Amino acid sequence: MIVVAMRRPFLHFTLITVLFLFAIAASGAEFHVAPGGNDAHSGGLDAPFATLQQARDAARDHDKAVIVVHDGTYLLDAPLEFTAADSGLTVKAVGGEKPVISGGRSITGWRQTDGGLWAANIPEAASGDWRFEQLFVNGRRAVRARVPNEFYFYLKEVEETIHEPGEGRIPEQAEQRLGLLPEDFKILGPLSDDALRDVNFVAYHKWDNTRRPISRINKDSHSIVIEGPGMKSWNPLRPGVRYYLENFKEALDAPGEWFLDREGVLYYYPLPGEDMTTAEVFAPTLDRLLVFQGGLDADVYVENITIKGLAFRHAASPSSIANFGPVQAAATIEAAVMADHARHITIEDCEIGHVGGYGLWFRKNCRECVLRKSLVHDLGAGGVRIGESAQSPDEARETALNVVDNNIIRHGGRLYPCAVGLWIGFSPDNRVSHNEIADFFYTGISVGWRWGYADSSAKRNIIEFNRVHHIGQGALSDMGGIYTLGPSEGTIVRNNVFHDVYAHGYGGWGLYTDEGSTGILFENNLVYNVKTGGFHQHYGKENTLRNNILALSELYQLQATRVEEHLSFTLENNIVFWEEGTLLQGPWDRVRHVSRNNCFWHAKDAPIDFAGNTLEEWQAEGREEGSIIADPGFADPDQYDFRLAEDSSALNIGFKPFDPSRAGVIGDAAWIRKARATEYSPLQLPPPPPEEIPKAD
Repeated sequence: MIVVAMRRPFLHFTLITVLFLFAIAASGAEFHVAPGGNDAHSGGLDAPFATLQQARDAARDHDKAVIVVHDGTYLLDAPLEFTAADSGLTVKAVGGEKPVISGGRSITGWRQTDGGLWAANIPEAASGDWRFEQLFVNGRRAVRARVPNEFYFYLKEVEETIHEPGEGRIPEQAEQRLGLLPEDFKILGPLSDDALRDVNFVAYHKWDNTRRPISRINKDSHSIVIEGPGMKSWNPLRPGVRYYLENFKEALDAPGEWFLDREGVLYYYPLPGEDMTTAEVFAPTLDRLLVFQGGLDADVYVENITIKGLAFRHAASPSSIANFGPVQAAATIEAAVMADHARHITIEDCEIGHVGGYGLWFRKNCRECVLRKSLVHDLGAGGVRIGESAQSPDEARETALNVVDNNIIRHGGRLYPCAVGLWIGFSPDNRVSHNEIADFFYTGISVGWRWGYADSSAKRNIIEFNRVHHIGQGALSDMGGIYTLGPSEGTIVRNNVFHDVYAHGYGGWGLYTDEGSTGILFENNLVYNVKTGGFHQHYGKENTLRNNILALSELYQLQATRVEEHLSFTLENNIVFWEEGTLLQGPWDRVRHVSRNNCFWHAKDAPIDFAGNTLEEWQAEGREEGSIIADPGFADPDQYDFRLAEDSSALNIGFKPFDPSRAGVIGDAAWIRKARATEYSPLQLPPPPPEEIPKAD
């Protein structure tokens, strides 16, 4: 700024100087961090610090200080933590640059070995001081050695022995003997006891996954034994469950795979053309990268901090992945960026990626915090979390009023497939808008965390203009593009696009109101290319679906499950359009609901069945008043263009056209291209299990 002022005409110098000094007084001191800096320096532009921690400490003596981070990679030896002492601080990158804040360590010293593998020695792994479970090569998550390389094996038998029942619903200690098919077991037979203890059993069942180390094997019965808490009765391992085996050298047989042995040798099978002598290879050392921590007294906040333009990369899983019991939404897994007792925290134009847990969590007592225009990607678990998984006893101190706007959140569930793109627990009055959420194996957006009708604070959340797609991908079951739980009065889900939601077994829905969902309005949403239905209500109360387009579901279009005495839901002014499957699934003649002024159309002009009735018969019973069977006249539904013709029959039932192209990220063209540029492969489903294996899920 001084240099710019000196170039002004001399007559303007005094004015410019005054303005400059005023700006300094208003904005506080400025400190610089740069590669090659020194923490003994002053932190000025010509004498930058080496670490963000030193710049943070220096800034604590100044109000509204600014830390400017120059391009480069900064390796953390501890999470970058901000407390109440840092309130008012801004940390930003030099314009146009994206400095990397890494919780990993670069791995070098690669050598070629027999068989086309590369190897590097990791002394800390040999001593037991560093055992990492992720590896990132040239900006890509490498695959921990596994068999089979694609898809799964199938369990033949499951037998549980309970050792400690405990007092809860889940036995405290048990073991499960898992019978494998002989051809799937054979790779384990030659392994030593030491090698077997490092092998991970990874199972996919219903909406969850289980990871356990192998305790022992029985060669005669072709079985393995795993130990830990007992199985959940509502989602146990059982014959037919899919699984794979991970983390042993004999499984290192495909390009892009890696394995770290107990002697501290890291092996890597390169991709075609990959030269490990020039490759950029990182393994994580920290599980948290950035922490906002207010005081233990909940009234002491860390607040008014802005982080802008930084990339946070390379974080370990918050707990070892070797022992993960089934938990819906991977709700026990923390994030690389954590905030507790925080207000007015803004993270903007940042990247959070190559991490082992969730990306970001506004957890305890976080209010008016913002994540905006950031890339959250390559996630061991899910993307973003808001609130807690237990009801706060103090309404004034619960997490609320946060904003997640205009972000790209994708490529998740790489270690914990049951994680979700964006999760809101017991938290009201948040806004989730204009996000691109894609490539997860369970649910896209999950709102509410109460099973049933007991009180929940997850109310008045606004979910709007999001584009959520390629969810499930045939990996898990019982999922939704958006999934809701519990009383949520005032919550609005509007102007979103949900597409390509595909479950392994049952339940790939677009809009899914699960147990106790209450008081939610779904309006102006487009749902298409889902497996099990555009809408499903398991059970809930007084939800409303109005003016939505529900198109091209594979099995059913609308589904309802539980019969209750109260009004379950209202369907009005919607367009339901399909080519395959049936219109209704479930006891629609007994579920108490209102459905009126809807437009139904089977694209192949097949007869439409309303629970065994024609539309006229159904209407004679007082149902579907004002509804029609008519072609809505979409522009090109084969190309998913659902614009309506000016003379569309749907306009006659009160449908109001909306613009689905407004969903997703907004702003400059490069940001929009970044969201849309990723190509998603056509759905690849696993082969069916052998005849002797029952089908699970």
